Amino acid sequence: MNSQSISLKIKVLIVDDNRIIRHLLRLTFSDSRIELFEADCCETALSIITDQKPDYVILDVMIPGELNGFQVCQKVKSWSDTRQCKIILLTARSQQQDFDLGKQVGADFYMTKPFSPTELLALIDFEKTET
Repeated sequence: MNSQSISLKIKVLIVDDNRIIRHLLRLTFSDSRIELFEADCCETALSIITDQKPDYVILDVMIPGELNGFQVCQKVKSWSDTRQCKIILLTARSQQQDFDLGKQVGADFYMTKPFSPTELLALIDFEKTET
């Protein structure tokens, strides 16, 4: 088998302080083409993002720590080695000002809770894993 036919896993980081939401997201992303990481606070999320360079970050906005999800998104998008990471803000905040702020900080997608796992999974580009 040559190196071009080796499939690469898509790295997805789930960042949510609610363990039930993290569990639901684990079930949503239980695909052999996905390598999952989890964080329950922004500091852990930033550490994983720096170390693992995930392809996607599913990021809650209201999360414990010194930073909120909007601030984490803005940081990740400002760093040259992580700005290509797709950030999906997944939050209960559904006011227009929240959507606007998500766009302002560089989020690629904004979804509100409750969410459709099917719609969330549809945002993942699986072409990277095709041989």
